[in-house]
Amino acid sequence: TDNTPARFEAYGWHVVANVDGHNPEAIKAAIEQARAVTDKPTLICTKTVIGYGAPNKGGSHDCHGAPLGEAEIAAAREFLQWPYAPFEIPADIYADWDAKATGAAAEQSWQQRFAAYEKAYPELAAEFKRRHAGTLPADWAAQSQAYIEQLQANPATIATRKASQNALNAFGPLLPEFMGGSADLAGSNLTIWSGSKPLTRDDAAGNYIYYGVREFGMSAMMNGIALHGGFVPYGATFLMFMEYARNAVRMAALMKQRVIFVYTHDSIGLGEDGPTHQPVEQLASLRVTPNLMNWRPCDQVESAVAWQQAIERHDGPSSLIFTRQNLVQQARTAEQLAAIKRGGYVLLDSATTPELIIIATGSEVELAMQAAKTLQAEGKAVRVVSMPSTDVFEQQDASYREAVLPASVSKRIAVEAGIMDTWYKYVGLNGAVIGMQTFDESAPAEQLFEHFGITAANVLA
Repeated sequence: TDNTPARFEAYGWHVVANVDGHNPEAIKAAIEQARAVTDKPTLICTKTVIGYGAPNKGGSHDCHGAPLGEAEIAAAREFLQWPYAPFEIPADIYADWDAKATGAAAEQSWQQRFAAYEKAYPELAAEFKRRHAGTLPADWAAQSQAYIEQLQANPATIATRKASQNALNAFGPLLPEFMGGSADLAGSNLTIWSGSKPLTRDDAAGNYIYYGVREFGMSAMMNGIALHGGFVPYGATFLMFMEYARNAVRMAALMKQRVIFVYTHDSIGLGEDGPTHQPVEQLASLRVTPNLMNWRPCDQVESAVAWQQAIERHDGPSSLIFTRQNLVQQARTAEQLAAIKRGGYVLLDSATTPELIIIATGSEVELAMQAAKTLQAEGKAVRVVSMPSTDVFEQQDASYREAVLPASVSKRIAVEAGIMDTWYKYVGLNGAVIGMQTFDESAPAEQLFEHFGITAANVLA
């Protein structure tokens, strides 16, 4: 065991140690001590006995995870001098704990203060109410869409992590509720934008938190920020390191909170760092998490749409998954551009009913396009489907999904630099999946893609 009080004191906390957790007066005194310290957080360390009051099972694992039993409950009642029937609350105790009147008075006082504030500062009050309601600024839809259209009109070959930072620079000025951060990887995740200001002990007006190397702590804190309201939190780490934060990500999905998890260095494209840092199974594990919308965009345009959709989502979290390596921008019609937000869409089509459908995400869309164009040049009818978000695609109506992936076309290939299991849902048992089946190796990215067969040539084969 560690010395918990000393550890938190080293963090700069105020610590009240060795409190008898079964003594109400000792607990009250500890809370009063905590309230008296206003310049730092307080940790109260209590000593308790599991199953206190159960004379035969107290202090042992026998009272954890199983009912005490009628005989032990009767013995505990006698030991604690508790004569009341089950679920009976003595009137004096109920009155002491009844917070309805106190709460109503506190709420009324707050509402009166806010009414005075609203009268004096109507614009600030309206902005406060907007942020806590979770609605977006009036010009958000038009401005964000204009940015996406501008990107499509001005192609660039860049890493999607850089495209993500560009999107932050475009969207950040529109969203004063943004609260960003990174788990000690800001320079790699590219989560700092031109308007980022560190939130520090001496300046609480910032909008960017340096979380340190604590992926779980960062993710849990973002959940708390979202639950408080008034902010749209986002935080980043390498995709591989989301493993340290998995429970907090799951809780965000369970609690339906608008939290944006940014994961960069998304595949074997990471290169020489090797299998400890190269994610393989993480994409699949994120996709099977209920109520988590995952985006793996193929270029700067899909990256901006992913940010737009994550920001607009109100009923749960999103993960945005970006590359380290540069990706070529894909050409699109206005119809295709509008379809990105549907999670999957036809990026390249044939003049007739396709003989083959190639499905890809992220960096592998480029490989799929290369292979498809080669096949089309040979007279084959081939369709390429870019599917940046399988989760969002699954929410589309059946007619749209059928239009993108017609059931009549059984020849299908899925390409993704990750574990292949989740793709058989789309290609069928007779389809082919080109991806990963093992952990990775340490080598330059282009050599790794060749080694594991994630190439346009292998799609053609």
